Amino acid sequence: PARYFDTKTTEPISFFLSGLEELLAWQPNSDDEFNVSAVPLAKRQPPLLSRRPRTLVCHDMRGGYLEDRFIQGSATRNPYVFYHWRYIDIFVYFSHHTVTIPPVVWTNAAHRNSVPVLGTFITEWTDGEKLCEAFLAGGEEAYGAVAEQLARIAQHYRFDGWLVNIENKLSAAAVGNLPLFLRELTARVHSAVPGGLVIWYDSVLKDGTLRWQNELNDQNRMFFDACDGLFTNYNWKEEQLERTQRLAGPRQNDIYVGVDVFARGDVIGGGFDTYKSLRLIRQYGLSAAIFAPGWVYEHLGKENFLQNENRFWGSLAEYLPTHSICTLPLTTSFSLGMGNSTFLDGKDEESGPWYDLSAQDIQPLYPEYQGMLSTSCCLQDAWCGGSSLQLQGTIPPGEERVAIRLFSLQMPAPPKLFLTLLYKLEGPQPDDFTVALEVTTWDSGICFEGNPTSLPEPNGRYHPRFLPAPPPGLAKLLAACHRGSHGWTSRCYELELQACSLRDLSVIVSRQQPSPQETSFTCLLGEVRVLDTASVAASPVQVHSVTASQLWWQ
Repeated sequence: PARYFDTKTTEPISFFLSGLEELLAWQPNSDDEFNVSAVPLAKRQPPLLSRRPRTLVCHDMRGGYLEDRFIQGSATRNPYVFYHWRYIDIFVYFSHHTVTIPPVVWTNAAHRNSVPVLGTFITEWTDGEKLCEAFLAGGEEAYGAVAEQLARIAQHYRFDGWLVNIENKLSAAAVGNLPLFLRELTARVHSAVPGGLVIWYDSVLKDGTLRWQNELNDQNRMFFDACDGLFTNYNWKEEQLERTQRLAGPRQNDIYVGVDVFARGDVIGGGFDTYKSLRLIRQYGLSAAIFAPGWVYEHLGKENFLQNENRFWGSLAEYLPTHSICTLPLTTSFSLGMGNSTFLDGKDEESGPWYDLSAQDIQPLYPEYQGMLSTSCCLQDAWCGGSSLQLQGTIPPGEERVAIRLFSLQMPAPPKLFLTLLYKLEGPQPDDFTVALEVTTWDSGICFEGNPTSLPEPNGRYHPRFLPAPPPGLAKLLAACHRGSHGWTSRCYELELQACSLRDLSVIVSRQQPSPQETSFTCLLGEVRVLDTASVAASPVQVHSVTASQLWWQ
């Protein structure tokens, strides 16, 4: 069927639903299986619903379902990717179709990086009015059926809930049932999807007129009260933030203040001035909804996209509380889910562009220190996948080393860790430098909720012990310890810890000799792994009764 498979290539594709009939007629079927997310939502610290401001990203690009609709990837050159997952809390896939089911590649990439994904349920214009009249004015049975279908769809495709956007006026009967519909949808999503969310977009008012408020007030509060959050329109002023904060009370983190990166209408700041809007929002302790950050790609062009993307998110980082990894193993080759080549063990196996967000790895922090250090993605060389992580910086005069924080961690440390690192030093004198891993810890029993950027200083700093060869029982898994090739260097370490919690994983670049001059370095990271020795040594689960379906030989 054309909905599930591309008519030109027969490849499986992601799809949306149009209109009320399609929504109510939806049933899961066997053509659907490609569309079900295969990656569970990774745990994070602090949990999503902690008392701190959150960041939602609403992705709206040229109508949606572009090359990202190809579930098994496509040969797209310079595609749009998002990889600053550590800095955001919720990802919404937006389009103008009635029911936007997020393409599964986005759900897979976001989940791997601990970010929940919402689809969009939208009605607009006169067609929207008719649709709302049909299901809202129709009473409990009619709106209950819509709520049930939306919850079932999220549960079946394994994404995490809905943004609800009613952008048309409503009759008195329809608007009277709207809060009841939102309560019903929210309750059903919560019970069908662990950690599920329903967020309301600031549009219709309690009397049924369509008038964007740019704030929480008595005209739209009953919709906010009926669900998990309010996403405000974009044309707010500071006094509206103040009123919103007052009215929201203890729920101020559930207000997502809209920021349009395209800066349409009368806004505080978009584009590279988006930080001005965020700075103000955070002064009032409110969450932010960054709309269409694809501006970087659409407005500035595909050519220097990765560079511009790092500049854009780097300019906002100060206002974006990050979340930490809280489970092991942690293993990543830093792949963005795209490339100009496919690399395996450092070798360029297949030249040619590819794009598949499902193949995106766990992404690190992307720290920038003005003029001192930059972290970016390198597509020219990689250990595995399409890209490596490029660290460029200078070691100041008189100093011996520089530390680059890759991951913030928040979990009890196991008694013994194995760590592996694959790297490549570039530049005129690569032999002048050494590269190693550093782990910081704090005492067990200290738990911090809130912004990990304001955590106290770690009280333990460890440089794991270098292992010239892996221990016998782990030789197969830790083959990395002696498999550096194509210019890559491989290192294997172990670290024994007692009664503490992990805090940060950093890379240390050091000079071999002290120097009165500043020294520049370029280092590519190909792979990092942090493994709990106990679980690695345990024998793997035996797999039984494998079945294969949907095979197509060509």
